[in-house]
Amino acid sequence: MASNSPPSANFPSAVHPPGDEWQPGARLAVSLVVNVEEGAEMSVERGDATMEPVDELGMFAREPLRNLPNESNYRYGLTQGAPRIARLLRERGLHATWTCAAAALEAAPQVARLIVDGGHEVCAHGQRWIVQLKMDEEAERAFIRSASESIARSTGQRPAGWLSRYYTTLNTRRLLVEAGFRYHMDDFSDDLPFWDASHARPILVIPYQLDTNDMKLWAHPACTPDQWLKYACDTFDWLLQESRQLAQARIMSLGVHLRIIGRPGRIWAFEKFLDRVRAVKDACVLTRLQIAAACAAP
Repeated sequence: MASNSPPSANFPSAVHPPGDEWQPGARLAVSLVVNVEEGAEMSVERGDATMEPVDELGMFAREPLRNLPNESNYRYGLTQGAPRIARLLRERGLHATWTCAAAALEAAPQVARLIVDGGHEVCAHGQRWIVQLKMDEEAERAFIRSASESIARSTGQRPAGWLSRYYTTLNTRRLLVEAGFRYHMDDFSDDLPFWDASHARPILVIPYQLDTNDMKLWAHPACTPDQWLKYACDTFDWLLQESRQLAQARIMSLGVHLRIIGRPGRIWAFEKFLDRVRAVKDACVLTRLQIAAACAAP
């Protein structure tokens, strides 16, 4: 029988890759996650009751009004941020997991082409960039199905993974299993994946990270790109040290956003982090689908 208990109620065993190596000689895997939300955020124009609350200046009104400046700031991510990020990855031969709100790719097919042409993985980030918390089971089931189908049309890839806009319901993971997803990202409990076998079919949970996310540069304007880069590199260095000293696999997740890290005053920090990782022989960059493929099913 499927469990409706929250995932945090259990402490499953972490999954290690064969020989505790993600690739020969590499115990530390870096998962680069590029969030594509622009064009799918909340807007009165799209039928939402209020404007999008995530704004670089923290400006928000509960009235049914459009925030045109913020909408244009999101649009910058599609026009300038995405090409910059894709170019840095392409020049270094790196592949990322692009977590995409389906409506964003519908609105910006050029971004879908960048993902496909770059050989990247596409992961579902909702039909739109809205929360699922108050959806009933049927509404959430339809939300998951429509996102998967839309992304498949936009990219030719059916997404294997799912990331919500933070809030989930007690039904979310069971519905992802029902829809055929291989892995789920809405978890922050470990540095390694684990299997949730409490539903009709086991699903791999690949924990994400909030602490290294570039959203800090918006949510906390006092956090500079230099500080974000130092924190990211310190995280990488510590996990690398653990992987060497303990001879155990580790994963580091780094999440970025088109409209945030894609600005000229920030993109350099992402570039420096990529070059730091590439300079280390016993670390590798993997998509989350590649990580899932290395984890044997229970």
